[in-house]
Amino acid sequence: MPAQALPLYPRSASELRALGARLRDARLRRRFPMATVCARANISRPTLYKIETGDPTVTMGSYVQVLRVLGLERDLGLIAKDDALGRSLQDESLPVRRRAPRQPAKRAASGPAQAPEGASSTADAREASAREDDGQGPR
Repeated sequence: MPAQALPLYPRSASELRALGARLRDARLRRRFPMATVCARANISRPTLYKIETGDPTVTMGSYVQVLRVLGLERDLGLIAKDDALGRSLQDESLPVRRRAPRQPAKRAASGPAQAPEGASSTADAREASAREDDGQGPR
């Protein structure tokens, strides 16, 4: 029972035909006869003919085998590599991160730390000089 032809949009059908033509041109540039490609790809001649004409009933695996025989299997990595539409749709659904509002810096409730007895600090010296300037003198 032959495979049923899949209904394709006209643009998709023309893309398949163009792909088949490019594969045929690649085979002819390498001067590979159909029999050689068929033997190396392990497919029949009618299947290779269908690939080269862009028949949508041929399996993807057969296309991959022909690409491998022609040395073009790295081109498979280019299929759907840059998905601009998918990326933009993905970015739209990402949550927007919002920062928490800044909190004011907390100060120590007890004031500046006290120096041990007998030790003087620069703050104490400034305070003493300020008192002398006011005429209050040392306490």
